[in-house]
Amino acid sequence: MDLAVVLIAARFALYLDLMLVFGLPLFSLYTLRTAGQRASVDVIRSSTISILLLAGIALSAFSFLLIAAVMSDVPVHEIDRDVLRAMLDETAIGTAAKVRTIALLAALPLSFLLRAKPRTWWALASGLGAVALGSLAWTGHGAATEGRVGLVHLAADIVHLLAAGVWIGAIAALFLLLARANKECDDPHDRAILAHRGLDDFSIVGTISVALLIVTGIVNSWILVGPANFLSLPASLYGRLLLIKLLLFAGMLGLAALNRFRLTPAIEGSLATGQSAAAVSSISYSVAVEAILAVAVLMLVAWIGTLDPLATTA
Repeated sequence: MDLAVVLIAARFALYLDLMLVFGLPLFSLYTLRTAGQRASVDVIRSSTISILLLAGIALSAFSFLLIAAVMSDVPVHEIDRDVLRAMLDETAIGTAAKVRTIALLAALPLSFLLRAKPRTWWALASGLGAVALGSLAWTGHGAATEGRVGLVHLAADIVHLLAAGVWIGAIAALFLLLARANKECDDPHDRAILAHRGLDDFSIVGTISVALLIVTGIVNSWILVGPANFLSLPASLYGRLLLIKLLLFAGMLGLAALNRFRLTPAIEGSLATGQSAAAVSSISYSVAVEAILAVAVLMLVAWIGTLDPLATTA
C-alpha cells in the first residue's frame, strides 16, 4: 500500500483519538454541575479514556515513523536510526511528538489514581489531552509559515484543533448518552430528561466552539490561500478537498442549529405533553448524522494536511 495513503489514515485516526481524549472528559466537566446530572455523564468512563490514551501513544509513534519514511522516501522498516534520532531531536515535528507522548503517558496512571475523584480526573485528562491535541499543529501547515504571520497561523491552528475537539468530543458523548438512554431507560420520559440535560448543557459551549472554528478557519484560509486565490481553488486537489470540507462543515452547522433551536426545545416541550419518544428519536438521528459528517470532515483534514496549498494542478 502507498505510504502516503497509510499516513493519511494514521493522521485521521490520531486526530480523532486525541479529540476524543480532550473532548470527552471536558464534556463531563461542563455537564456535571449537580449531583442529579451524574447519570447523564456516567457514559464517560476512565477505562474508555485509558484505552484512547494507549491508542493515542501508539498512533503518535506510528505516525512519526510514517512521516520519517515519507520524508526519506523509504519503507518504514528501512528508516535509518540516525534519521529518526535527528528528527526527534532537531525538528519541530520531533519535539511535538515527544510532548504529545509525555502528555498521554502522564494521563494514564491518573485514570487509576483518581478513579474516586472523577471531576479532578476529568480536568487533568482534558488538560493533558489539550496539550496532546494542540501539538498536532506542529505537523501541519501552521508550523511551516514563517515570521509573525507564522505565529498567528500556528496559534489559529491550535485554537482550531481545540475547538474541533470540543465539538467532536461532545458529539461522541451525546451519541453515547442517547444510546445509553435508549438502551437502559424503559420510560420515554426518562430518556428525554437524559437527552435534554446533555444537549442543553452543550448549547453554550457548542456555540463558542463553532464561533472559534469559523474565525480560526477564516484566518487559516486567508494565510494559506488568500482571498485573491479563492476562485481558483477548484484548480487544485487541495482546493477541491477544502471546498468539500467546507460543504460538510456547513452541513454540520445546519444540524447543530437544528439541534440547538428546534430539536432540543422540542424535547423540553415533550416532557410536558408526554410525546417524548418521537422527540428523542429525532435528536438521536440528527446527532448520528452529525457524527458521520464529523468523521468525513476529519478524513478530509487528514488528507488536506499532506498537500501543498500553493499547488495549482491536481
